[in-house]
Order: sequence, then C-alpha cells, then structure tokens
Amino acid sequence: MKSYLILPLALLFATSLWGQDAAEKKAKDVAAIKSMCGCHSITFDYAETFPVDTAYKLHEPYHAAANAEWIFVDEETEDRLVIQHLLIVGGNMIIKHWRQDWVYEETDHYQFDGDLSWKYTKLPQDAVAGQWTQLVTQVDDSPRYVGSATWVHVDGKSYWENTSDAPLPRREFSKRSDYNVMRRKNRHQITDYGWLHDQDNVKILRKDGQDTPLVAEKGRNMYTRRADSDCEVAQKWWKKHRDFWRLVRAEWEDIYSQNDNLYMHLKIDEQKMYEKMFALDMEMAPNADDKPEVVREKVRGIIKQYLADEKTNQDAVY
Repeated sequence: MKSYLILPLALLFATSLWGQDAAEKKAKDVAAIKSMCGCHSITFDYAETFPVDTAYKLHEPYHAAANAEWIFVDEETEDRLVIQHLLIVGGNMIIKHWRQDWVYEETDHYQFDGDLSWKYTKLPQDAVAGQWTQLVTQVDDSPRYVGSATWVHVDGKSYWENTSDAPLPRREFSKRSDYNVMRRKNRHQITDYGWLHDQDNVKILRKDGQDTPLVAEKGRNMYTRRADSDCEVAQKWWKKHRDFWRLVRAEWEDIYSQNDNLYMHLKIDEQKMYEKMFALDMEMAPNADDKPEVVREKVRGIIKQYLADEKTNQDAVY
C-alpha cells in the first residue's frame, strides 16, 4: 500500500515546488522590468563595425545624449506592464517618447516585415513558456518591433535578450536609403547605475523577398538614474495628457485584436501620423476625460487614414 502512495506524493511535492519556483522567477522578472523606471539621463552611441562587402564604406559613429527622460509604469496587470517614456527637452518641453509593453507568455505577435508592414504571427504556447514579450511602439503608439525571450537572473545579473526585425531608427531614416530593415539584437541589462540597452544590429536591404545584409552595428544606450524630482515637469505633463493617450492605446489594441497583417502609409497630406496625433493631443487632451467617445472617434479617424490594404512599397521609416 505504501509503495503506491510514495510516487503520487513525490509528484505532488515536486509540482508544488515547481509552481513556487515559477512564481518566484516571475516576481524577479517583474522587479527587473520595473527597475528600468524612474528619471534618467541617457547617452546614445552607435558605430558600424563589420561590413559584409569589403567595398562598403563605414559611416561615421553616432553620439547623442538626453538630459532627462521619465520612465514609468502606466498600466499593470498580473501578466502585463505598460511602460511609457517621456523625453524632457530644454528643461520644460515634453515629447511623448517610445513605449514598451511587457506581456507574459504572449502568443500573438506583429512582426515587422519591411515596407511599413507587420505580419501577424501566432506562436505556440510552449514556444513562449516563461518568456516575456516586449512590444516597442512609435511615439504615436503605432507598432515598431516585437520580440519574446526569458529574463535571466544569474551571478547577480538580470538581463533580457532577443533578436527581431525593426524599421530604420529615427537617427538614420532621413539619411539612409541603402537599407530598409534593421535586425536588432536587443539586450536590456539592469546595472548599478540604472540600465543598459545594449545592441548588436545588422542593416539589411530587403527586396523581393530577399535579404542582403550590408553591415553590422554596435549600439550602447546607457540610462543613468537620477533623482525622480528632476523629472517632475514630465510627471505633471502626463497627468494632463494621460487620458488622451490611453484612448489612443485602446484604439490600437482593438486593431491588434483583429489578428491580421498590418500595412501602413508613411504620409497622408504630406504629414506623418505622429504629427497629426500630436496636434490632436494638444487640441483634445482637456476633453479626453469628459468626452472620451468624441476623442476616440477622432483618433480612429486619423489611424484609419494611414492604414493600407497591402504593402505600400515605401521605405520602412518614420
């Protein structure tokens, strides 16, 4: 009789320990993601390294800096954290910057496919078990790139690393036409000074279904933590504009829920979408709380202008 009980009890005990370990691991993941929040100074450095063709001439290294950026959790559920970035320029000017959504074991992905198109992909559940998907969006909350990977906590280090295709970075979209896809190997690592966005990228020309790599690139974006009070102007700005951008986000989430490929136009009436959306924000932010239906209808109207039925054969730039 005892021999029949030992195995089930052992399995029950092992399952209990596994569930406890999984919960502890997930809690560490969430803590690592949240540790990227706060007020930061940032340096951006990029340098091309290894050309595929020896005749290729390396471009000059790129360096820029941001005095302050406020990064914060704007929405949190058990399996999702919405982290918004607000850039502070000149001491008091606020630019709604990029956003990163972290979703636990997400199977629905919109993967960048070049030419202002994103391909909907349904991943099997076992392919994302224990992983976090990072969805990075443009300043107007339209999609940019997405990837899924496991947060690693070892030897006192915490990092997340993934490789995915993305549009051209803003620093090059008006200067380069020789490539239209950046294959980004992104590593988010928590450090003693804040966090590091480490990158090993490849610049690719995608044409007629063929990829031609041009050159590799190294990128290091260092986020150095500073007093949260240094970003107070951004915190106040978000209180006035939060309701508007939550309506924009809700509209995009409705589009994503259709689980279909996504194609976009670069310009309508000689304007990019973020220009129209920023203008609507300035106009409608005071009414976003009182008249959400009116505001969302206007947001929907702008987004629909830029949605296309097929690839637009435009450079994948913003």
